[in-house]
Amino acid sequence: MTTTVETIPGYVAGTWTIDQVHSDVSFSVRHLGVAKVRGRFDDFGGSIVTAENPLESSVTATIETASVNSNNKMRDDHIRNEDFLDTDKFPQLTFVSTGIRAESSLVYRVDGDLTLRGVTKQVTLELELNGFGTGFDGNPVAGFTATTEISRGDFGVTGGPAGAAVGDKITIVLEIEAKQEA
Repeated sequence: MTTTVETIPGYVAGTWTIDQVHSDVSFSVRHLGVAKVRGRFDDFGGSIVTAENPLESSVTATIETASVNSNNKMRDDHIRNEDFLDTDKFPQLTFVSTGIRAESSLVYRVDGDLTLRGVTKQVTLELELNGFGTGFDGNPVAGFTATTEISRGDFGVTGGPAGAAVGDKITIVLEIEAKQEA
């Protein structure tokens, strides 16, 4: 499929900064095989470059691992320890795109390198382009939804003794609003 600026309604090329206030980085994982535990990261940022050719666009993002928040302090403290994220040793999770493929004019596959606990693996985000608009301050804004599923084992996240109760597959959902840089 050929994607051009003309096939994306309202497309704006430029560099965008993730608006943390209007964005959300969340995850879910099976617990005991019967329920999903959900959480989010409260501290994250990044930059998106929408190129003249949309398939040449790029994204970089950083998540502060200690900002994990599952609405349960005891669980969050455990997720921060060496059994899971080991936030003292690995304070950031990063994503750097390596390529973009079009599925349609609004749905893309964004390939990139995800680094978690010092391990880098190629992952693919399914990206939905939600659109471009104007913020309350009159400046351009853009919206994106991205999802992926990773194996925690691929990144050395064992879970320690509690690992047997936690599923290996983690679904990550990013709801991103970004502001265009001046």
